[in-house]
Amino acid sequence: MIVMKFGGTSVEDAAAINRVAGIVKGRLDRAPVVVVSAMARVTDALLQIAHAARERRFEEASAGINELLERHLGVARELLDSFADASLIDEVEAATKALVAELENLVRSVATLGELTPRSQDAIVSFGERLSSRLVAAAFVARGMGAELVDSRDFIITDDRFTAATPDMAEIGIRAREVLKPLLAEHRVPVAQGFIGATKNGMTTTIGRGGSDYSAAMIGAAFDAEAIEIWTDVDGLMTADPRVVPAARRIRVISFAEASELSFFGAKVLHPSTVLPAVEKGIPVHIYNTRNPACEGTLIVAEPRASRNVIKSIAFKRNVTIVNVTSTRMLLAYGFLRTIFDVFERHETSVDVVTTSEVSVSMTLDDPDRLDAIKRDLSGIGDVTVEGEKAIVCVVGDNLKFTPGVAARLFKSIESTNVNMISQGASEINVTFVIDDAEVERVVRLLHDEFFADADSDVFA
Repeated sequence: MIVMKFGGTSVEDAAAINRVAGIVKGRLDRAPVVVVSAMARVTDALLQIAHAARERRFEEASAGINELLERHLGVARELLDSFADASLIDEVEAATKALVAELENLVRSVATLGELTPRSQDAIVSFGERLSSRLVAAAFVARGMGAELVDSRDFIITDDRFTAATPDMAEIGIRAREVLKPLLAEHRVPVAQGFIGATKNGMTTTIGRGGSDYSAAMIGAAFDAEAIEIWTDVDGLMTADPRVVPAARRIRVISFAEASELSFFGAKVLHPSTVLPAVEKGIPVHIYNTRNPACEGTLIVAEPRASRNVIKSIAFKRNVTIVNVTSTRMLLAYGFLRTIFDVFERHETSVDVVTTSEVSVSMTLDDPDRLDAIKRDLSGIGDVTVEGEKAIVCVVGDNLKFTPGVAARLFKSIESTNVNMISQGASEINVTFVIDDAEVERVVRLLHDEFFADADSDVFA
């Protein structure tokens, strides 16, 4: 059994869904479970509709809903007209209209109250996956595949932290097997929604943007799947962003730990949490391109293949802010760091990179929304300064911590660049540093020239 997840660009229109159908049909002998995202740009459109409703701009929200209805109906007709009998087309159109009518009623309620709760927002954005999965399942049926639409809310069980719910892995394992195992036994192809779930009492939740990858991994873990396939619009993980480094190479194979570091520090090919259920079960994760299915993509495994290149990839994160806290009270004091990080926890703001000295702590944030409140609270602890327009560069490779000379080689190649912060040691597989945002592209190109001039062909394509 395998799990195949298709992202928004992979189901963005009729031509894309046709490609998906062909790819899945070629893997029927491996008992696939298919997980789909909303069509490209639909989740953003639903969020705009929700926000318009909150501000009581119902006409604007209604116009957005009508656009979504026409888009999905248009794709349905294009997908099914030449393949399916009229009854299937009528069934899909009726189901699509019923879902959109449900959405409109929910949006009308938000507009009437002028209040958008996290619970209501999750319910609204869930319609993206609910609509797209119906189209994909119908396309499979029309092409002679025994597909069955399932509702992920029946088995992706979460807590009630709406918009960023935490899945209950034990409950998901039980329920996923109950729902999906009978269909697989009948050689049917379950088509499920990514990103969405439900609380134990049936309230719709979402597991965060990009969570369709996570959904696929959780299903794979529940079945000890042979593999999890993430189908997207790129050939796989790269040695650097090809928009910045045109000579970037595709990584053939990479470890779970390396892929996770890359995803946290800027690589957008997969969701950071995707690897967690898979690594626990030793399930390989493949990244493939729906527009280039012949490409071997990137294989993510528990243990990395030996490579003569110590570096696997260079990632970066822009628009970063440094917060510095300085206080002589830190000297020989215990509990001081906890006091600082309690402030960030209170304001639900995550920190990426941390460096400390005897009397100061520097931290980077990529979400400055609550920065003013954070500064106020930190000012009671010490002197606070803020530096904006920074970028994090993360160099990832197996066993960097124990490879002599890597740091010297790295910083020698960018010796004309002012480095604000350096972090090495917390992880064996990365060296992270902070520079001015304006320097990031030049620095990434210099590093790529230094470390990938002679790339190991067994590891890099």
